Amino acid sequence: MMDAEILRPILTLVGWTIVMWVWMYATRIPAMLRDKNIDMAGMVGTTGRTLDDILPPQVQWKAHNYNHLHEQPTLFYAVALTLVLLGAGNGTNALLAWAYVGLRILHSLVQVTSNKVAVRFTIFLLASLCLIPLWANAFMLAFRL
Repeated sequence: MMDAEILRPILTLVGWTIVMWVWMYATRIPAMLRDKNIDMAGMVGTTGRTLDDILPPQVQWKAHNYNHLHEQPTLFYAVALTLVLLGAGNGTNALLAWAYVGLRILHSLVQVTSNKVAVRFTIFLLASLCLIPLWANAFMLAFRL
């Protein structure tokens, strides 16, 4: 078995994404059932954006965050798994991965509770600053620079 500490933060972020998926539906479905203006059987070909105009923002914040967990984190997964394959999934790379995951979880908690954009942006920026050196390390190893 390959020893790569970076696999733990990868799996933690996947687990967190599942938590957000459950939280989104645990919040959204009851809100949709309560709203008499929503005809779930008649909704055909709509997007989550349609629900932005109907459901309370606090309900939709969970869905927005779930979507965000499928955006930049896909780069994290690709880079982190590349580091594993290159035998560089320990040490500083693992620490940066844990920082990235911790910041993404914090970003989620801010977005689904207070949703303060300035705070979210700062956390997003800090997470991005963890992702960049992870990518740079993988790039340099892969291209033997």
